[in-house]
Amino acid sequence: MTGELYLVHHLVERAAPAGERIAVVDRDRQLTYAGLGEAVRQAAARIRAGGIGRGDRVAIFLPKSIEECVAIFAASAAGAVFVPVNALLKPQQVRHIVEDCGARLLLTNAAMAEGLGDALAGLADLSVVAMDGAEWQRPAEEPAPASTAIGEDLAAILYTSGSTGRPKGVMLSHRNLIAGTRIVRTYLGITAEDRILSLLPFSFDYGLNQLLTAVEQRARIVLLTFQFGDEIARAIAREGITGIAGVPTIWAILTRATPSLSKTDLSTLRYITNSGGAVPSETVKRLREKLPATRIFLMYGLTEAFRSTFLPPEEIDRRPTSIGKAIPECEMLVVTADGRRAAPHEPGILVHRGPTVSLGYWNRPDATAEVLRPHPFVPATEGGETVCYSGDLVTMDEDGFLYFVARNDAMIKSSGHRISPTEVEECLMAVGGFAQVAVIGLPDAFAGQKVHAVGVANAPVDAPAVLQAVAERLPPYMVPRAIELVERMPVTPNGKVDYIGLVRERAGDGR
Repeated sequence: MTGELYLVHHLVERAAPAGERIAVVDRDRQLTYAGLGEAVRQAAARIRAGGIGRGDRVAIFLPKSIEECVAIFAASAAGAVFVPVNALLKPQQVRHIVEDCGARLLLTNAAMAEGLGDALAGLADLSVVAMDGAEWQRPAEEPAPASTAIGEDLAAILYTSGSTGRPKGVMLSHRNLIAGTRIVRTYLGITAEDRILSLLPFSFDYGLNQLLTAVEQRARIVLLTFQFGDEIARAIAREGITGIAGVPTIWAILTRATPSLSKTDLSTLRYITNSGGAVPSETVKRLREKLPATRIFLMYGLTEAFRSTFLPPEEIDRRPTSIGKAIPECEMLVVTADGRRAAPHEPGILVHRGPTVSLGYWNRPDATAEVLRPHPFVPATEGGETVCYSGDLVTMDEDGFLYFVARNDAMIKSSGHRISPTEVEECLMAVGGFAQVAVIGLPDAFAGQKVHAVGVANAPVDAPAVLQAVAERLPPYMVPRAIELVERMPVTPNGKVDYIGLVRERAGDGR
């Protein structure tokens, strides 16, 4: 393909001529760019043969694998919208996503399909296909027709937890994703010679961007599902890794729980990047001690607008608490509650302007209107456009560097995951003997925040049993570390639970 690059699968079509160059490494398997192109063509043909057309949603419930990479690009090539589903989610959570987006096809494997049990029962319009099944493995008889989508069309829906209920689907256009790929490649200097270690799920915009960026540059992406930091260190050395994207938990594990880190040759590691929460200054210091030749990029972003800022490595010593400046092609505004442009050091909402602003939330116009709004200072008649209100309070200094102050909602960010307190509270109320329960995020050196439950009991509460029951319904990162019982819940003057007070009372007591 030699035309304009504007659809997600164009990345593979452009890279296919790289031939025998390795594209993806998946444990003891690997796929060349020629092989990736052919696998995507075959998978797209099978998707279309199943009656899937332009705009239909294809949910992808697979472990991090070659098959998941192929499924993402193939759904795009078939003209469909891909919906990656985190492999850690429990069956009822998978059902919520599949049902909410109206998926017509779920691509999975035999083991994961079996693990879903009857969770998808009653979804009459949904077909479930195991990519490791014999039927899927046979070559397609007819190629898929060329996609008629344009760059403004919906390409993907990524589900992210909100503060007031079940996960919402963030809609991303092809141009959103291509722009994010181009922008990140630019400021990280990624080239075909890079070998990128993929640790994050593709259901997370940050993890998905790694895949797209690697393919855009014909680089190599190495997939790794890990339990211990030593596995990361070994992978860096074995594969000659040049770049890693991570969240605060990963860096805490590497610096505090990876004995082999200082004994392993990691000289190939050119850069590491962080998003999904602030990295404690002590962790940054340890990273620099253990990886003195590696550049560290600290970043801030939100799924609704992808990536917003990054702090250049050379600024870390001078501005250790800054989230940096706007990424290329974007502008960050700081807007006060009364709609003014904030003065230096005056708190305000961070507002993101640029080509990565999403299309909003799937089938949630009211929630979309809260986040996507008209430009605060330029009317539509003078060229204003839709911008993204992050909901985060920040300040900006005289040099234009931004500093995070606080979230403007009740979201918990733990290990890079955005967790809805409401969803966890609903689960606790369903399994425990509580009259009332509140879930909060408390500071944690490893996870950024840890999930903590405070409850008022109306019957004897066996906390370990309750947590075990919660673990059967929610993924590990959403399960509270502890349940604290109190006689009564603090409330605000208007009678609501005082979440801020709950956090303030516990943030410094070592719980």
